[in-house]
Amino acid sequence: MYILYSVLLVCVLALSLPWWIFQMLRSGKYRAGLSERLGVVPERLRKAARPGAIWVHAVSVGEVLAITNLVRELQAAYPEHEVFVSTVTQTGQYLARGRFGEEKVFFLPIDLGFAVRAYLGVLQPRLLVLAETEFWPNLLYLMKKRGAAIAAVNARVSDRSFPRYRRFRWFFSRVLSRIDLFLAQTEEDAQRLVAIGAPQERVRVSGNLKFDVPSGASSPLVDDLRRAISGESQVIVCGSTSEGEEEVLLRAFQDCLRQHPVAVMVIAPRHPERFDKVASLVESCRLPVLRRSAWNGTRKMSGCVFLLDSVGELASVYALAHVAFVGGSLVPTGGHNILEPAQHGVAVMTGPYTFNFREIVQIFARNEALKTVAAPNLSPELLQLLQDETGRKRMGSRARELFTQYAGATQRTLEALQPLLKKDETSLP
Repeated sequence: MYILYSVLLVCVLALSLPWWIFQMLRSGKYRAGLSERLGVVPERLRKAARPGAIWVHAVSVGEVLAITNLVRELQAAYPEHEVFVSTVTQTGQYLARGRFGEEKVFFLPIDLGFAVRAYLGVLQPRLLVLAETEFWPNLLYLMKKRGAAIAAVNARVSDRSFPRYRRFRWFFSRVLSRIDLFLAQTEEDAQRLVAIGAPQERVRVSGNLKFDVPSGASSPLVDDLRRAISGESQVIVCGSTSEGEEEVLLRAFQDCLRQHPVAVMVIAPRHPERFDKVASLVESCRLPVLRRSAWNGTRKMSGCVFLLDSVGELASVYALAHVAFVGGSLVPTGGHNILEPAQHGVAVMTGPYTFNFREIVQIFARNEALKTVAAPNLSPELLQLLQDETGRKRMGSRARELFTQYAGATQRTLEALQPLLKKDETSLP
């Protein structure tokens, strides 16, 4: 099965090679870390590695944020094991290097034997921890072949991927049998994991690690923005926006300016390659725009758009918001993390497409700590929230309470991983 999978993967990569090359030439995307992805282990990892490493894999920014506390707790609890973190995306890589140190972070190798074996040989991992649903067949097979333990933490199966996984259960049941422990976000995720082939006796519910993501309210950028934005300004922070959303948000902001002329909108596009395009879009709407990358930290702002063209600062900037809109939800992307603004006690708005955060959104909606709006209603709903200070603060207060109430998944995860790090192999499930 693994030989067939590898052959098919090589064929797919070969057929799609022109597209990859085009993307690299057009925007530089995927160029970063290319040698690492192809199995060339960087010297910084070789110097830091020692036998018995803990390898934690987090795809992108959201997963890196989620596992931040877990990584730090693992390193503190098991100093004899070096903890390394891999990512797939460049943005995730930048954030992880800033949080865990460049010498401990690398790009996930392509899921082919020669590339994976190169890292296994250097790291000699004792434990592989996968964040959410990163089930790479060759990685799991080769890891298990070396006798390492494997755990999937913060595991979830989205509405979109569940039918596909279930359709190929005959394949995924063999892949998932390599994993010793599944720690699901919710009971529904646990049931879905079993339905796609995870051994039921290895599946537990531990909660969502994203409830334990630390606040970034005291960052230098936030301090600078507090001084630069007038105390009379209404601040709207639109985070992780996707293609097709900025136009709607900017039209709503134009409507807001008629009643709140000193309001400020912060827009943080999800993907860095779209920064320039969004800047041009703002200018085409005849709105003043300041870019984070060109802002000197002192220029005052009022009645303008602040383009957050940086990585890793959005979570802290939410602290300034009177209203936060979490993107990827007006279009069928599936939404992004509403907990980042919620922890600051901010009133949160999303679009209707939030299936990537299904359970969290349901919790907040049930407790009236979230407002869901469709694109045509965004402008009037936003204006209503800005004008209703009491209702807005009540929403934010409920959001913060829920964030606190559901915290604790990191400690439960750490306790569940403890048996997997014992030297006695009989302790494995």
